[in-house]
Amino acid sequence: MDKAQELEQLIIKHKSLYYAGTPEINDFEYDQLEEQLQKLNPSSFALNIVGTDIGKDKVRHEQKMLSLAKVYSLEELLNWKENLPLVSIFKIDGISCSLVYENGELVLAKTRGDGSFGENITAKVYWLSSVPKKIKEFTGEIRGEIYCSEEKFFKLSKEMERREMELPSSQRNIVAGLMGRKDQIDLAQFLTFSPFDLICDREFTYEHEKLDLLDNFGFQTLEYKICSSKQDVKDELEKCQNFMQDGEYLIDGQVFIIDALTLHDDLGFTAHHPKFKMAFKFRGESADARINYIEWSVSRNGILTPVAIIDPVVLSGAKISRVTLHNFGMVNQFKLKSDDVIEIVRSGEVIPKFLSVRSSSENEFKVPHFCPSCSSPIDEVEIRLFCRNNNCPAQKLEIILNFVQKIGMNDLSSKRLEQMLKVGLIADITDLYKITKDDLLRLEKTKDKLADKILIEITKSLDADLITFLAALGIPGGAYNRCEKIVKSGFDSIEKVLELSASKLIAIDGFAEKSAEDFVNGIQKRNNLIKKLLSYGFNPQKLELHDSFCFCITGSLQEKRSVIESGIRAKGHKVVSSVTKATTHLVCNQESSSSKYKKALALKIPVITEKDLSQLLSE
Repeated sequence: MDKAQELEQLIIKHKSLYYAGTPEINDFEYDQLEEQLQKLNPSSFALNIVGTDIGKDKVRHEQKMLSLAKVYSLEELLNWKENLPLVSIFKIDGISCSLVYENGELVLAKTRGDGSFGENITAKVYWLSSVPKKIKEFTGEIRGEIYCSEEKFFKLSKEMERREMELPSSQRNIVAGLMGRKDQIDLAQFLTFSPFDLICDREFTYEHEKLDLLDNFGFQTLEYKICSSKQDVKDELEKCQNFMQDGEYLIDGQVFIIDALTLHDDLGFTAHHPKFKMAFKFRGESADARINYIEWSVSRNGILTPVAIIDPVVLSGAKISRVTLHNFGMVNQFKLKSDDVIEIVRSGEVIPKFLSVRSSSENEFKVPHFCPSCSSPIDEVEIRLFCRNNNCPAQKLEIILNFVQKIGMNDLSSKRLEQMLKVGLIADITDLYKITKDDLLRLEKTKDKLADKILIEITKSLDADLITFLAALGIPGGAYNRCEKIVKSGFDSIEKVLELSASKLIAIDGFAEKSAEDFVNGIQKRNNLIKKLLSYGFNPQKLELHDSFCFCITGSLQEKRSVIESGIRAKGHKVVSSVTKATTHLVCNQESSSSKYKKALALKIPVITEKDLSQLLSE
């Protein structure tokens, strides 16, 4: 058997395991197999297999359901798009599904199958509340992805446990498992369908018009953005990375679609994929690691967040000793404990996260019953643990620390703030503006010079621009880039922001109904705080941004990344998540094997340390 034949067999095997919900290798490892075969035999039949074997109840697709071509770098993506307007949406990690409607009635639901034929799953799809069973005066096909959200995954697991069924191993695998079942099909009620395409006789000019119509039909459509510039694309990839880390359902990349439908006809298809769509995926690397213990921290909203402290492993050139375990639901589902060996993954240079259990130890499974900060009883709400004590020191510390970091008080560290709370020097954010030099000198290791420096920083923070001021308040959904969008959309004074309504926010790109309501409610809850801060001398104005410098940050840092980013933005410069030709500096304290460092060297972009950055900004 030659190398090409060996690769063909491996590809068929792993494709079959993937669609059966029992993958043995990750997506990146599989894609590497295809890339090797592409070089050896570009016309191989294995490269054109779209799905996997199908069941006996097979149904033909009138128009083939193809896979997507993939790229792993911004340059490849930009070369493909050639400055054309693109529609950008998340690439959900589930299974593809086709819904067929006749005269408004849902008559058929089928899986992708092998691309030409799919399996009939109509009876199961009828259980999905996210699928409208009737669409007035519509005949056609709607394609999308069936997936299991994090919250529903844990509810499903509890129901399966109650029925004495084997518990699911992951959010993705359970979807394939339920769609393949012949009994207990009512469990499909815990799954969700989101559409990504529409095929019918109606006339459209642009791709985004299809998504708008699907939204009007009542589907849970994905938020999309029309990218008209390189910066738009970069922003979407950054949003994708953030969602991969913290989102409520699984995604494995971003899909970009040429918006003009006339170009779809011109470009056409290959046997494997449409030429007018492209999937961007982050190169990922996984490894096995042993849990030493699980550390629980308390966020500023009282949620207890678990982190596994592991025996150090190297992933993507970085030494990893901490792994996010998402939430209590994940820890409880897999009964995670010390000495368990777990599979972890690091994609796109984000924080490593837990994937699965490789082997379970015989140690006792424990979850906290009391807050690790204030010892108050813990409140368990579905997949999360809450400390409800509003006077919890950890919550107060996180609220004040978030403000301090975002507003630019770089010398007020977490440990120093903790001291200030313990001695009663501060109890909330506004107390920072009552502090005297004598107060600061009461703190350990705080001498005359440092006290003066801290007071200068506190005074300077009163000059914060409107975007920085809003981002520092800790509003749900109020990250810097969101606040920037709000201000740039015309809400460029604190008075206008305080009068915001959810309906006005929804009109701004990037805000859905829930995120708009969360932001408005968050502003209203902080009304008194804002008024107090204004009384102490804040007068936040719109910042006139300039693009003199564009910084990217990588590697281990002495200061918190959020503090460094705030300092850069406070000077009106940009912070980006990836190195491109537009990047003016890479901030990195030492030589690194990371892709950002290598790319900066290749593009001859200056690499500077934190100390260099501080000097540059001061100049």
